[in-house]
Amino acid sequence: MLITEYRLDLVILALRTILPLEHPADTTLRYFFKNERIGSNERAIVAETSFGVLRHRLLLEVACDGKATPRRMALAYLVKFGGYNLREIQPVLKRDEAEWLATAKGVQYEGQSLSVQAELPEWLIEKMRASYSDEEILTLGQAMQQGAPLDIRVNTLLAKREDVLQKLQEQNIDATVTPYSPIGIRLKEKIPLNKDALFTEGKVEVQDEGSQLLGFLLAPKRNDMVVDFCAGAGGKTLMLSALMNSQGRLYAMDVSEKRLANLKPRLKRSGASNIQPMLIAHENDLKVKRLSGKIDRVLVDAPCSGLGTLRRNPDLKFRQSPRSIEELNQKQTAILASASRLLKKGGRLVYATCSILPEENQHIVQAFLAGHPDFVLLPAGEILQQQKIPLEMGDYLELRPNLHATDGFFAAVLERI
Repeated sequence: MLITEYRLDLVILALRTILPLEHPADTTLRYFFKNERIGSNERAIVAETSFGVLRHRLLLEVACDGKATPRRMALAYLVKFGGYNLREIQPVLKRDEAEWLATAKGVQYEGQSLSVQAELPEWLIEKMRASYSDEEILTLGQAMQQGAPLDIRVNTLLAKREDVLQKLQEQNIDATVTPYSPIGIRLKEKIPLNKDALFTEGKVEVQDEGSQLLGFLLAPKRNDMVVDFCAGAGGKTLMLSALMNSQGRLYAMDVSEKRLANLKPRLKRSGASNIQPMLIAHENDLKVKRLSGKIDRVLVDAPCSGLGTLRRNPDLKFRQSPRSIEELNQKQTAILASASRLLKKGGRLVYATCSILPEENQHIVQAFLAGHPDFVLLPAGEILQQQKIPLEMGDYLELRPNLHATDGFFAAVLERI
């Protein structure tokens, strides 16, 4: 796509809006597009360049040699990662920029610090070193610099995977089955799925394969009483309902009215009839206490740093900090303790995050088990085998983009004895 002055100006304007990182980049970009009312080609180049700059920001700052303005970052990204050569960019350059840009183009990852090579801030590298080698950090960081594919989950209440796959292939959409989830499909290209009949009829939902596997770890039975404790907009709730064949009872709890409101249109499309959205004020709400000891299965998809989703949300590595992780740890501990009280004896709880940091994962679970002798850890690997999911795991589910082509996920399966 040709880079014109108009397109470059839009990119620079978008970066100026995003780079303070006061809000999530995708939200800021959505408002930017709403205000600017620009064509689809312009949207594509603005989105691609903005997210590209966030993915490669640390190297681009080196290439900009201490003057990392939105304009310079955009130009450096376009020639280094955007597939443009200097000749194509020449018409939009100001005087003296060509020489600087030629130098910037030559700046490579080799020889840079681990932080720059892995595109992860120093504080995060230090935290990761407690449980990862430098080589593992680099490999993981490099995998996070790639864009993520689009995974969808087939709603088994309304469709079969092979039928959905056939429909996609009839539309010449490059689609394959996901290697682990028996109800997932991976699309090579991102397509405007919300306009597709498969989506509007509720036959598919967008959901990363890693997230789909959480439902199989929880493995709810048809007539169970189930709670999705941090339901959000309900992607996992809808999957659990399908696994239950829309029988039994499924409570979708969340502290955000807005998030639960986003579940309503999805619920309507899905054909699920056993879901009860429930707004709670906090994890110790009276509504939660009333269900104490009555629930068969509880999913705790805990609020977390989201550092496993950097392929999709590269801004998170700059928006989180050691302090925000500490605050999240307190929340995670309180939520897990509260959610565990819902379980019957013999009931199962899955604690999950989309983080790659042990202090949000293993450490939280181990501290919980130490304080709750009536709970045991069930090996995640064995449960996946029971579910006929071909994935080697030990005590925990630990997914990584470099190993499994999913987001970074963690899950622990706990049982009340």
